Parts: sequence; structure tokens; C-alpha cells
Amino acid sequence: MSASTSPSPRHAPRSAGVALVTGAARRIGREIALALARDGWDIAVHYAGSRADAYVTVGEIEGLGRRAIPINRDIAIESGVASMLAECRGELGPVRCIVNNASRFEYDDASTFRVDRLLDLVRINTAAPILLAHALHASLPEGAHGVVVNLLDQKLANPNPDFLSYTLSKAALAEATVLLAQALAPRVRVVGIAPGITLPAPGQTDAGFERAQASLPLGYGASPVDIAEAVAYVVRARAITGAVLAVDGGQHLAPSARDVMFLTEAK
Repeated sequence: MSASTSPSPRHAPRSAGVALVTGAARRIGREIALALARDGWDIAVHYAGSRADAYVTVGEIEGLGRRAIPINRDIAIESGVASMLAECRGELGPVRCIVNNASRFEYDDASTFRVDRLLDLVRINTAAPILLAHALHASLPEGAHGVVVNLLDQKLANPNPDFLSYTLSKAALAEATVLLAQALAPRVRVVGIAPGITLPAPGQTDAGFERAQASLPLGYGASPVDIAEAVAYVVRARAITGAVLAVDGGQHLAPSARDVMFLTEAK
């Protein structure tokens, strides 16, 4: 499916620009892609292994009157990351917005730490977003401005030792969000969104997930739609850069010695 199957320009409202959303085939990434499409963006739907889901998401975006393409990359491979914006430009036009949603989430702690796991997570969760932000800045047409949104995690403000390597990779991305906001201004804004409990974690029961959300200060957590709406807001908010918005039902306000999923499962 390509841009040639999209509605003709005379039937579609003027585009806000082209947005690349990584990990956009399913779950939170899909909701982000749809929210941006509703705001008038044409969308490059990045996926790694979820090909069928990516094509479904492309179809949904086209159903909203926007153009969309699927784009397949393993973002652990630097050369693949570097070529994504060129492919998007050839199919849809120059990219002005990147949402770094794709990430790898694996359990480890101090007793099971391995260097190779940390490096794998850093390649995907930290290095790929930095490379994409740099590529966006370098590729913007003269006079154009762009925005990068990095998906972080509320646990950076509320740390516990579970998911050690994942947490380190996201902490590095949070620091990169500030450094890139400084380095790429004024042409590119860089903003962080920090979700909390949004979807069940691998191995978590539905009942445990419900208890986890009920334990939060607001009594509920964010849904994928809540995250997507927050992303759409910061993309529009032209005076925000270098900031992180927690979208987590107040989870970052409730210190916990362990990840909440381990505290809310039945004994």
C-alpha cells in the first residue's frame, strides 16, 4: 500500500505535514498515529515485525482522509534508521514530526544484569531516537521547523530497581531529550511523554493490571488514547521544548520499592 492509494489532494484538507511514528502498527503507537492523522498529519507507520497490523493501521489513517505508508525497519541497525527519513520523503514528502514510540521492554535486575542486554536496549530505546532526531534536523527544508516526541517512563521520577537495563536506557533518552532540545533549537523542538501503567506488562494478569491501575493516586491510569492525545498536544504546542509531561494517573507521585506489577498480583 502506498501514497498512490490515498485520497487525492482535492478531497483531503491541507496536510499539517508528514509524521513518522515508530512502532505504530499496534497498541500505543497505533493510537498516536491515528491521533496525529486526525490533526491533519500524513503518517509513516513504522513497524518491525507486525506487518499485517501496520497495513491495517495505514488503512485506518487513509480512512481518515490522510495519506499513509508502512515502513519496515529494525531500528537496532543504524543504517536502517538513517535511511527511514529518505524513504518517507520519497513517498510522502519531508518529515516534520517524529514520535519515538518503539522500544524494547525486558526484565532484569542487579543480579541478572548482562552487558549485552543493556547494549541491545540502548540501541533501540536510546540510540535510534537520537539518530532520528539528528536526521530530522539535518533534513528539514529551509525555513521549516520540526518536533520530536520521545516516549519515556514515569519510573524515571519514581525509581525502583526492577527492569534495570530498560530503566537505564530510558534515563539516557530522558537526558538526551534535554540535550537535543538545546542542540537542535530553534529549528527542532524535543519533548518527552512519560506514561505510567497503560497496558498489561508481559506476565501480568488482567486482575493484577486492574489492581495496579486502581492503586494509583487518581484511582486509574492512562489509556493508550490518553497517551496519544498528550502526544498530539505537545506536537501542537510550539512553545514547549526540553520538557517531560507525565501521563500516568499520578503514578510518579507514589513511591514504590518495586515495580507495581509485582505488588498487585495475587499471592
